[in-house]
Amino acid sequence: MVARSIDRATRALSVFAGISLLFMMATITIGVLTRYLMNMPITGVDEIVQMTGVGLIMLALPYATLHDAHVRVDIFDEWLGRKGRRIGDVLTRMLSGFVLMVLVSRAWDKMLDAHEFEDTTNMLGLPLWPFYGMLAAGASLCLLVFAAEILLVISGKTEK
Repeated sequence: MVARSIDRATRALSVFAGISLLFMMATITIGVLTRYLMNMPITGVDEIVQMTGVGLIMLALPYATLHDAHVRVDIFDEWLGRKGRRIGDVLTRMLSGFVLMVLVSRAWDKMLDAHEFEDTTNMLGLPLWPFYGMLAAGASLCLLVFAAEILLVISGKTEK
């Protein structure tokens, strides 16, 4: 049941990441066309793309992690053996989890501060707190994925 809930949550965030990607592509296309064909650049296109990129990356991260879509290097796999790979899998997930815990903590604090002080982007005045929230949500869900994977590796039910 927990695995199914994590899978649903990662899929939901990945849908939002896909929508962000489509929005980003449309924004870039319109920005390029208006700049070079009509000689009328749109103010703040770079800012929109940067903020959308935050959502795109952080919302897609848990799905990519769950489905093992990251680049992996298996140079030492044969040398380490099965037990060494399991230890390495647990250690890498623990280290990654620690880094993500720090990121979640900082993003959450920044989100609250940005909301309280109504922080906005420089050019367009977009509120910053939703982007910190997306960062915290994606990293938090990725932490759950790492925790589930650590339990599976330790129990011997999976070997990545």
